[in-house]
Amino acid sequence: MTTMGDPSSKEDNPGVLKVLESLKQASHELQSHPTRNPAHSDSPAIKALLELQTESDPILSKDPHLSALSRYIAELKTLVETLEKTRGHGLRSFLTRRVSTHSISRVAGSIEAEIQAWIDRESIESLLKVLKEPWKDEDELVRLLTQFEDRVSQGFDRELQDLFLKSKAFPVLQTVLCDPSCPNRIREKAAFCVAALIRFNKDVFVGQVNMGDTIHALLEMKSIHSLKVLRELITFTKSPFVDEILCNGEIPKILILLESKDLDMKVVALDCILEIGYLGRKEAVEAMLKGGLIKKLVELQRSEFGGDLIEMGKFDDENQESEGKKREKRENKFLKSHPFASCVARFAVQLEAGEGLRQREKRAFKQEILEKVREASVGDAEAATIIAEVLWGSSP
Repeated sequence: MTTMGDPSSKEDNPGVLKVLESLKQASHELQSHPTRNPAHSDSPAIKALLELQTESDPILSKDPHLSALSRYIAELKTLVETLEKTRGHGLRSFLTRRVSTHSISRVAGSIEAEIQAWIDRESIESLLKVLKEPWKDEDELVRLLTQFEDRVSQGFDRELQDLFLKSKAFPVLQTVLCDPSCPNRIREKAAFCVAALIRFNKDVFVGQVNMGDTIHALLEMKSIHSLKVLRELITFTKSPFVDEILCNGEIPKILILLESKDLDMKVVALDCILEIGYLGRKEAVEAMLKGGLIKKLVELQRSEFGGDLIEMGKFDDENQESEGKKREKRENKFLKSHPFASCVARFAVQLEAGEGLRQREKRAFKQEILEKVREASVGDAEAATIIAEVLWGSSP
């Protein structure tokens, strides 16, 4: 992707960017404060734009991508001159000023959009160029990846999506994510960018995910960040992603993370398991139960970060609605400090409410969960509490 006509002009991009950012800010001010009579020729925003025109002319003339911006700035100057000529108090002057003011605001919006499009092109080009080169400057690459993620997270934009598709940004980022020779923090940032693109438009980008390699890479890194991305991909891509986790034999790797010494890692691993429980088919749930999931959950619930929500009336449907809202606030507060509270019942509820199982499979799994709770509990009291939560938390 070539942006500047003069090969040496690439070196001047920081200066170009500074001028264009100033133009963009002035254009934004012109649209954001209509109550300050921004279309008046002596307004700060108008002055800034017209002063910057002279400074930006040499820059705009070198870059074919900025030709439309040149036209918009020239149009703005003409509109301001027209506005200057209609300072009278007659009806015609009034109507002309109203039309000119509206036109100025419209042109300012076009200027801002053109500048953002140029910045997006340059940013994507810079990022992909660095990603395809050896990792000479990790800090710079992290900065560019973070900048990319922030831009994508601003929301859907069709022109921006076209840039992503033309530049093949998604497969490049996915290649970096799956490259074991790349530093982990670069891979994690690439993973965040992949997730951001899927949030940006899952209908377009989910189909581009290389599920097997991506799942393996995220679990191989064994970091909280990579596991959060895995959880997000499970949520967005649903059953096909869970099927791939199962087929690749990755479920035991997720289960083992429940034994991590890192509390945050265990919490995110539990989130992944709850998502798999909600979306997974019979075979995925069977694999988790055979892998000792219920025993692990009982141990987590027994830990200092566990506890029982049943004592707060979590599964009591006799309370009034207002009381229910108060109880929900108490539960959420409790779960922040006790993330494994009632985790067995929460898993059972996911199966019951989920999309992947037939009704008879849900009933069979509930009975299996109850039996495994009895086996894993250290006494009748603990078993009775967890069983009561499981029974109250889902339909009989």
